[in-house]
Amino acid sequence: MTSGVAALWSHRNSLRILVRRDLAVKYQQSVLGYLWSLIEPLGMGAIYWFVFGVLYSRDTGRHLGEAAGSYPLFLITGIFAWMWTSSALSEATNALTGQSRLITTMNVPRQVFPIGRVTGRFAEYAAGLPILIAIAVIYAAHGRIHPGWSLLSLPLAVAVQAVLLVGLALLLSAWNVLMRDVERFMRLIIRVLFYATPIIYPLSLVRESGLPGWLKVAYELNPLVGIFQLHHAIWYPDEFPDARLLATTVVGSLLVLAAGWWSFRRLEPAVLKEL
Repeated sequence: MTSGVAALWSHRNSLRILVRRDLAVKYQQSVLGYLWSLIEPLGMGAIYWFVFGVLYSRDTGRHLGEAAGSYPLFLITGIFAWMWTSSALSEATNALTGQSRLITTMNVPRQVFPIGRVTGRFAEYAAGLPILIAIAVIYAAHGRIHPGWSLLSLPLAVAVQAVLLVGLALLLSAWNVLMRDVERFMRLIIRVLFYATPIIYPLSLVRESGLPGWLKVAYELNPLVGIFQLHHAIWYPDEFPDARLLATTVVGSLLVLAAGWWSFRRLEPAVLKEL
């Protein structure tokens, strides 16, 4: 894995070119261009705010605690990070099948292609951060949030999420070449993960629910739970994951990265033959 990372680093310019090409192709015939990376999460946030912040505001506010007075910020923070996750997983799954000609002709590590999809979607997430910060400034000016040291949760959340997504991208892209059902299966999994992760609701809602204890433990084994807690903790320090959840998230993400890298290297000969 060390030699593979070194090879990937030596071809970082190729990675940058692929990311720029993907972004250019994605938005070349779009009038609004990069604005779509902002419009979609903001639109989703508006819908969920209307449902849970207006129609069911009494039930929602009872579990939100500190975030009750700034629920739109809570929503947008989670949805922006979720768009990076869902888009990266969707596009990385067919990163090899959709670029077979490039893969068989370019002399670069094949990991560049799925990792490039994750990096490209991160660029879209980063483009939305100024909007997120502007909304947070408005709420901070009205005294509804009090960010401080918790702002350091942002680089930690991004780092752990990147590790997890790269591992999943390597795993899914290789297996999708050999079994095309993986792409269809991931469409369902992504929908399930959205509601099985504390994005539009706080983790306390799950912990205080009447679910069986084993199901709550299984729920928190999902690394995305801790990752989204870190994202929410940027503005709400009380949401910062406890030591057990944080350790589960970091260790789980590293294990996924190791498994993804190992699987990709083992399957690479069969993948190239299939392509």
